[in-house]
Amino acid sequence: MDKKIKLLIVDDSALIRQMLKVIFSEAEDIEVVGTASDPLIARDKIKALNPDVLTLDVEMPRMDGLTFLRNLMRLRPMPVVMISTLTAKGAEVTLEALALGAVDFVAKPKADVPKALQDYASEIITKVRMAAKVKVKALNVASPTGNAEAAQVKSPINRHFRTTDKIVALGSSTGGTEALKELVRMLPQDAPAIVVTQHLPVAFSASFAKHIQEAGHMNACVASDGQLILPGNIYIAPGDRHLTVERDGARYICRLNDGPPVNRHKPSVEVLFQSVADNVGKNAIGVMLTGMGADGAKAMLSMREAGAINIAQDEASSVVWGMPGEAYKQGAVHHLLPLDSIAAQILALNNLN
Repeated sequence: MDKKIKLLIVDDSALIRQMLKVIFSEAEDIEVVGTASDPLIARDKIKALNPDVLTLDVEMPRMDGLTFLRNLMRLRPMPVVMISTLTAKGAEVTLEALALGAVDFVAKPKADVPKALQDYASEIITKVRMAAKVKVKALNVASPTGNAEAAQVKSPINRHFRTTDKIVALGSSTGGTEALKELVRMLPQDAPAIVVTQHLPVAFSASFAKHIQEAGHMNACVASDGQLILPGNIYIAPGDRHLTVERDGARYICRLNDGPPVNRHKPSVEVLFQSVADNVGKNAIGVMLTGMGADGAKAMLSMREAGAINIAQDEASSVVWGMPGEAYKQGAVHHLLPLDSIAAQILALNNLN
């Protein structure tokens, strides 16, 4: 067997630490080398035990989790999986943690946490395995996590709808919250409309939309059923509904549905992309950003066959080259690009109207 992944568990709850140890004991390739009840103890154990991956609770005593994570990513960058709470506050802290360099997170409900963690055992193990493969970069403390200018109130884009307006259909998962922020920073206020499926729990939806709104010049919102799709706007699937695009005469609208998970996801990129293939065709631009798994790859090929032009994030700039890699392998992708080149390609394709 290959060398085991050395894991350090950091959580102020003795019960949670014990539950996580039991969960990871089921994985032969993961060794829990230690636990810590607060960041100061964790700091000493990192030096002594040299773990490969850290699980970190977002709410910690003596030093809050974000301060600890910021220091860790600046001084000793390593893969971190956050153990998050399914609350508005937990969502905000977790999204900030991802901005600071955390690789991923596992959400725990407020009620009956031990049972919930056991239910998510497979997901937790998978995410730690994936995190161990990620090359984490040191945090650049000089780079802002927000965009003060873009956070100002944005004017609505007043444009008459044309049937030739492009729609960008975008899918992402692990690493996608930050990748999407980087992408929208490079798009102008009148960029084509973007419909987004990002794998996130419903409790995170509003906070995520707020982070995207503040990152760039376009308006961002959680999509609502029947909402008109217009240029200059970003429509994000709520965390408990599939987002689809429908044609309504000369217009496109958002539709939400409460169907079963697809590829184990709800919302699913597969559902969004298939609706775009069926209803938008050659007026669509497909974008697949970083993410674990293969959700959306088959439907992205359907988009290509329907006349859409598709872009995928390349392996070097992806946190996890699962979803974009699978789309590329299936022949769904026209342009394989680093993250910082995707916005320019979207605008170039939009100008072909």
